[in-house]
Amino acid sequence: MSARLFSTSSAASSIFTLTPFFTSTSVTSIPAAPTNSAVVIITDLVKQFGRFAALRGVTAEFAPGRLYAILGDNGAGKTTLLRALAGLTRPTRGTVLMLRTTNLRAVCKQVGYMAHSSLLYDEMSGMENLRYFARLYGIEEGQRCEMVLSAVGLEPGLTRAVGQYSQGMRQRMSLARAILHDPQILLLDEPFSNVDMGSAREMVNLLARMRDAGKTIFVVTHQSALLESAADEFVRMEAGQITSRTPHLRTAEAR
Repeated sequence: MSARLFSTSSAASSIFTLTPFFTSTSVTSIPAAPTNSAVVIITDLVKQFGRFAALRGVTAEFAPGRLYAILGDNGAGKTTLLRALAGLTRPTRGTVLMLRTTNLRAVCKQVGYMAHSSLLYDEMSGMENLRYFARLYGIEEGQRCEMVLSAVGLEPGLTRAVGQYSQGMRQRMSLARAILHDPQILLLDEPFSNVDMGSAREMVNLLARMRDAGKTIFVVTHQSALLESAADEFVRMEAGQITSRTPHLRTAEAR
């Protein structure tokens, strides 16, 4: 079989409790946020594309160890906000403070990002992709790649090229790449897109376990019902602004 149910074994669970995978110089260069403070602080964030303002003065704080579901219609600014948090788009105005620094490049190894595109190499197998990214992150691999693949429900021994994966398998492979380096902050853009319902629920369970292990997770999704029992807070965006924040999905969906 090319895919399987997500592993709940102790081996898979341990991906959240392993020691850091970076060299000592990499670790010491990354400032850590105190556990009692906001891990992300956004202040008056504006992003314009020509005359169009994708973000219009967003100001918000997000606590560590929580799962945030970001909701809103197409064009609300969700993906642009996620890209700003990832340091992939330069704000027109305003600041993003993450892990006590506005220098997002300094903390990039503490952030995992899953975009609409898979960011994978189609000609390589899933394992080859992860081993490549492991080297980029300076990870002493060991069994890490196998554990991460098992955690997202893919067979570590699968030799098929990623370009031959189904869309759902590509989504799970993208999630594996995003969590490979054990990031403190996880930014996921539509992770459940084209994933069957059973596998999507298992992805949610995996994210909930990561949150319980202290990770801070942002999930942009149009499938908010999947996160009803897992998200700590639902953040609604409209026209480039955060218009509501609530722990209750029904309140977030009310217009």
